[in-house]
Amino acid sequence: MHYGAIKKFDIANGEGIRVTLFVSGCRNRCEGCFQPETWAFDYGKPFDEAAKEEIFSALKNPSVRGFTLLGGEPMEPENQIELLPLLREMKEKFPDKTVWLFTGNLYEELTGKLGDHPKHTDVTEELLSYVDILVDGRFDKSRARLGLRFRGSDNQRIIDMKKTKTEGRVVIWDGVKEDKTYAKPQKTP
Repeated sequence: MHYGAIKKFDIANGEGIRVTLFVSGCRNRCEGCFQPETWAFDYGKPFDEAAKEEIFSALKNPSVRGFTLLGGEPMEPENQIELLPLLREMKEKFPDKTVWLFTGNLYEELTGKLGDHPKHTDVTEELLSYVDILVDGRFDKSRARLGLRFRGSDNQRIIDMKKTKTEGRVVIWDGVKEDKTYAKPQKTP
């Protein structure tokens, strides 16, 4: 697995200060993607022990609330295989840090609830068990709007994974209530 960047003090991709890993590789190729360079699976650097230690070192900071995975597409099968041991170890070392994962796939696709899907693999269920918040759905340029918290288009959902597992249905994260609505600018004569 390759990655494009590790951000150690990210406030744009989840609640609070976060350590963020931008993985490479994405077959979704959403129109209007803000970083299409990450579609290539060999973009950036190989993810290695030094990259993992950089993440873990940054997570030791008590001001950091958690870890965010995005890309590219973390849920590409190749990436899932590499990310699972990382999340396993991260949750063991930092059980109080939250994990946010951004994916262009739907929760129902990833969990096999919509039938066979290429992103539902032998490791998907365990990988998702370490995720606290899942932001799902492809970016839809026609549905993009300002004021959405932690997503680009209003078709994307922010799923509270713990409540979803407990209730047996998709539960939207309470923080979505803080979305903002902006009026369209008035045309001047």
